[in-house]
Amino acid sequence: MDSFEWNKIAGAVLGTLLFIVAVRIASGFIFEVQEPAKPGYVVQGVEAPTGSGATQAAAEEAIPDWGTVLPKANVADGKSISTRCEQCHDLSKGGPNKIGPNLWGVVGRPRASHPGFDYSAAMKSKGGAWTYDELFKFLKSPGAYIPGTKMSFAGLRSPTDRTDIIAYLRTQADSPTPIPPPQPAKAAAPAAAPANGKAPAAAPASGAGAPATANGPNGTAAVAPGNQSPGGTSTAGSSSEPSGKPATASERQPSGTSPKKP
Repeated sequence: MDSFEWNKIAGAVLGTLLFIVAVRIASGFIFEVQEPAKPGYVVQGVEAPTGSGATQAAAEEAIPDWGTVLPKANVADGKSISTRCEQCHDLSKGGPNKIGPNLWGVVGRPRASHPGFDYSAAMKSKGGAWTYDELFKFLKSPGAYIPGTKMSFAGLRSPTDRTDIIAYLRTQADSPTPIPPPQPAKAAAPAAAPANGKAPAAAPASGAGAPATANGPNGTAAVAPGNQSPGGTSTAGSSSEPSGKPATASERQPSGTSPKKP
């Protein structure tokens, strides 16, 4: 086979490769899939990735008032949710340990204390007991609450789901842990103080607000400047009813003149 034949073979192979590359590039432009602005569904318990790709730590949230929420919790829903736990745990009394320890009587039990199970070092070092508060925080995201735990469960995002399953786990015991009394209602916050720090002025008493009057030299009421009539006489305390006594000479005297001596 001469060189011409080899050149034809090499040209055919090269042409085929170029064609495949061109088709791949063209198909990428044609069938490019745009990422949705909003996810179609959210997987319960999976933490959303941050910009750096790391998972966010479980956010702090208010702990429920167990004395109020537990009596109202749906134990049947909690039992249904517990089927997710039964993949790794046994909930029956005297049941075996599986991938995780047996959960009979877990509410109120000291952490990492079930016999026969090899707990992680992180779980042992955490200490404490499985109180209502601890279970509520742990079940949201086990790996975030106790880093290094063997429990690979993603967690339960919904506070209602966690409350329901805790209410169900409470019933799985010989002596269920008592429900604490409801917390007292918080008192209303005091009114905000003024910006200048001074207390607001008290409202005037009933009937207050009118300027005080004083008797003038001739027995009539004296008024503040600006409240006099054009003639210079006071209009305060005037009445349409007669006073019942004759006017004196000084009262009959026109404004601006002095009475003559007899």
